[in-house]
Amino acid sequence: MVRTMSLLRALIGTARIVRGTPRLADGLPPDDTVLLDAPDGELGPALVAAALGDHEPAAELLATTRGAAEWENRDRYVIRLAAFAYHRDGWLAGWLAASPHDPDALLVRAELEVRRAWGTPARAERLRAAGPLVSAAAEADPLDPVPWRLALDHARGARTGHTAFEALWEQAVRRSSLHYGCHLAALRYLSALWRGSHREGLDFAERAAEDSPPGSLVRALPAQAALTPLLEGAVTAAGPDRIDAAADRAAELSARFRDGDPWAAEIRNLLVYLLIARGRWHEALEQFRVIGPHATSFPWERVTDDPLGRFLDARDGVRIEVASSTPLRRARRARRARAAVAGARRGRVAGHAVPGDHYA
Repeated sequence: MVRTMSLLRALIGTARIVRGTPRLADGLPPDDTVLLDAPDGELGPALVAAALGDHEPAAELLATTRGAAEWENRDRYVIRLAAFAYHRDGWLAGWLAASPHDPDALLVRAELEVRRAWGTPARAERLRAAGPLVSAAAEADPLDPVPWRLALDHARGARTGHTAFEALWEQAVRRSSLHYGCHLAALRYLSALWRGSHREGLDFAERAAEDSPPGSLVRALPAQAALTPLLEGAVTAAGPDRIDAAADRAAELSARFRDGDPWAAEIRNLLVYLLIARGRWHEALEQFRVIGPHATSFPWERVTDDPLGRFLDARDGVRIEVASSTPLRRARRARRARAAVAGARRGRVAGHAVPGDHYA
């Protein structure tokens, strides 16, 4: 009888929390409308055409970004197109056959080959073979910083020395001093050399963010630097105040984008991960609202093989934490509710993630 009453109280407590949650869910799209790594309106048609073997939309898209010097867009599109070609590259082979000297086709091919090399046991050998392709992409358009971001990624995998890396970095920032992809590639190279010196990683990221104007994506670099100590359980070593400051800076950047903007989705997904790790539940709920239906593989893929499922579970958990913060909904009830939600989610179908940006 005691066990029965205990179970009854647990069920009633869970029901009260769940009943209190819909008010908090305003602005949160239903689970079945959330998409993982959904392409934007420009990239989507190019991917659909590529699936049908037609490279022309992709060629037009990248030519437009190059002509307008839209380097951040260009970098993201190259990464996503190469990720698609990783599994289906017939359209890319047709593009190279039709236009063997096209700087856009050369860049996608170089990105693809570095990506392929990164995922093999013979990484060093494969990366050496990909080196000429990276150089060819850089030479095809001397103004484009994106091949130099790729060169920085290549250098990290090839364990390039400091002097050579600094020369690549100089070439990259000369073409675009605020290119986010280049800064992220440099952060990851330096982090690999420091082997866990999280304070130094944050030093680099904070200096870069301070030197960038409001609205620059580089302002999110400290959040990237803060992720590693969080994943490794080294918050004290990195400095919890600095991690909170990184989240604050990323939140300021997030506020500059419209709600549901797919362009800001990855930064917002990273930000909400930091906020959850720091127990900042109300702020995390607000970020889930502005994320809308745009879940991204990063950073969830760093902790699970089901990034979409983890995103949805985290969203439910934040809703429950916020709901339980009122006097009538105590922490014990929240724990029971989390257990109930976790049980309900065991049957969820996993989402399909693309490889992490810049070979995280």
